[in-house]
Amino acid sequence: MDTTQRIACLADDSPKAQAAFAELSSRYTFIDISGKRTKPDVIVVLGGDGFMLQVLHKYMHRNIPVYGMNCGSVGFLLNSYHVDDLMERIANARRATLHPLVMYTRTTDGRERQELAINEVSLFRESRQAAKLRVSIDHVVRVNEMIADGILVSTPAGSTAYNFSAGGPIIPMNGKLLALTPIAPFRPRRWRGALLNHESSITFEILEADKRPVSAVADFTEIRDVASVSVFEDRSISLSLLFDPEHNLEERITTEQFSF
Repeated sequence: MDTTQRIACLADDSPKAQAAFAELSSRYTFIDISGKRTKPDVIVVLGGDGFMLQVLHKYMHRNIPVYGMNCGSVGFLLNSYHVDDLMERIANARRATLHPLVMYTRTTDGRERQELAINEVSLFRESRQAAKLRVSIDHVVRVNEMIADGILVSTPAGSTAYNFSAGGPIIPMNGKLLALTPIAPFRPRRWRGALLNHESSITFEILEADKRPVSAVADFTEIRDVASVSVFEDRSISLSLLFDPEHNLEERITTEQFSF
């Protein structure tokens, strides 16, 4: 058990997170995450799921494991907050590996852009009229014409978030699946989405894009007036989240499926 790890600590702006940061700083020595000479072994994150996503995006390419403690509301991606035994908790934590989605978009005026999503990629109608979409999986058209408020592709980590609220399935972390979930579908009326192999490539073509404009969102980055969107998992990027053994992410996903 290594209790001598170099720890950086980041807190969101909420009073609860700032109070937690002050309390922890009085007990433990944290290093500066922006320091060029010393790289942290672990980043401790104080906040909620939204702040955790921001930290994961910002430091995605530094390959530093992240240990979160909930100072927000839901805190699905974080552990419970306790000031005691922080180093021991980190040393004994279990690791969950996440891979982000790549969202590649082309807008109606021909601009191209690429963004990453840890939770989900979502398409939404921009106007009073429903979106009209064509859905292809691995270059095979599976839904020739869908009319709905939108559609999303979710990772296992994001499957308990917006995906679940939209009626999508919860996916175990080791399931190697992606959830394809329509948002308020009108046609096909009885289609409720699909579970796809994590190596699948999903393409959305926006039909009647001028009349029925659509925006695409990768976690919290929005691109408006898209003409087409392609989504696939980037296995070259690995994100490591650390969880207490009694509160690990795999168990939380399983428990969520039996919450009524």
